Amino acid sequence: MFMPLDFLLRLLSSLLTIALLGGGGYILYQWYVGALVATSWLILSTVMLLWSALGFLPILWLHRPGKDEPKPNRSQRVERLPRPDGSEIQVEFYGDDHAPTIILTHGWGPDSTAWYYAKKQLSDRFRVIVWDLPGLGKSQKPQNRDYSLEKYARDLEAVLTLSGDQPAVLVGHSMGAMMLLTFARLFPEHLGQKVAGLILVDGTYTNPLKTAIFSKLLLALQKPLLEPLLHLAIAFSPLLWLTSWLNYLNGTVLLTTKLSGFTGTETRGQLNFSSLVGIKASPGVLARGVLAMFKFDETATLPEISVPTLVVVGKSDIATQPAASQRISATVPQAELAVLSPGGHMALMERHQQFAEVIRTFSETCLSLKR
Repeated sequence: MFMPLDFLLRLLSSLLTIALLGGGGYILYQWYVGALVATSWLILSTVMLLWSALGFLPILWLHRPGKDEPKPNRSQRVERLPRPDGSEIQVEFYGDDHAPTIILTHGWGPDSTAWYYAKKQLSDRFRVIVWDLPGLGKSQKPQNRDYSLEKYARDLEAVLTLSGDQPAVLVGHSMGAMMLLTFARLFPEHLGQKVAGLILVDGTYTNPLKTAIFSKLLLALQKPLLEPLLHLAIAFSPLLWLTSWLNYLNGTVLLTTKLSGFTGTETRGQLNFSSLVGIKASPGVLARGVLAMFKFDETATLPEISVPTLVVVGKSDIATQPAASQRISATVPQAELAVLSPGGHMALMERHQQFAEVIRTFSETCLSLKR
C-alpha cells in the first residue's frame, strides 16, 4: 500500500537503482577504454549490471512458495459507474446476488485484485462487492484531479447503491479505512440504515505521518521535503514509473514491500504479487493521493459513529502503527479490536485465513441483526 512511508522507501530505492545501474555502466565503460585495467573491475561492473536486471530472482527464491498464491483475478460480473468528475468506476461482484453484502475498499496504490483471498474466502457466505479507486486498476482518473478523501467517500456511496435494499458491511484497508471514516462523517444517515457495520483494517484517524513509525521525523520532513518531492513526482511521473520497474528488476521493490508490509511469514507469491500490484499505477496519481492524505483528520468523527465497528490491525504494522487502531477502537462507541499476529500492514494477505475469519464472524453478527 502506497503510504507516505512507502514513498520515502521508493525514493531511496530509486537512488540505489540509479547508483547500481549508472555505476555499473560507468565502470564497464572505463574498463573498455582502458582507464581501468584490472579484471576485477570488469567482474564488478558485470555483477552490478546483472543485479540491476535480475536481482529480484534470488530474493524471491529465498521465500517459500505457497499452496494458493495470489493472482490478479477479475470477475465476469462487472458494472461501470460514471461519476460527475469524469471518472468511471470499475465495480465487480462475487458470490450469490441474494446473500448478505460486504463491500471491500482497497488501500492506496494497488487495485481491487489485492482482495484475492478475501473474495475467495467470503463469497461462499456473502455477496462480495469490490471496486477500483479512480485512477487505479480499471477505474478512470478524475478529470478534475480531485483525489481527496471526500471525493472517494462519495464514490463509495455510489458503490453502496449497488448493494440493493439490504444493509451492507463496509470494509476498508489502509487508505480505504480512512475513507470509511470520511464516509461516516459525510453520510451519517446511512449508518444503521444502508450500512450495518464498519471494518477498519490497518487504518488511521489522522494524517498518516502521525501514526507511522518515525512519526516525529516524518512530520518534520513533511513541508520542507516530502511535499516538494511529491510535486516533483507528479511532474516527472513517466520517469518515475520507469524507475519503479527498474526497482522491481533489481529487487529493491521486493525489499521495501517486505519491510513495510510483511513480517517474515509471507510466501513467495504474496511478496511478488504485492510488489507488482503496487508499481502498476501512475506515480503522479499516487503522489496526488498522498498529498490528500496529509490533509486527513477524522478524530472528531470517531465518537459519532453509530454502528458496530471492527478495528483490525497487524501487530507489527509500521505504516499505521497499532496505537492508531487502539485509539480508534477506544473512541468509537461500539468498536472492538482484533490484532493479527504475526502480521504487518499486509496482514490481510499474510494472515488471510485469520483475517477472513474475523471478517466473517463480525459481518454475520452485524447482518443478522439487521435482517
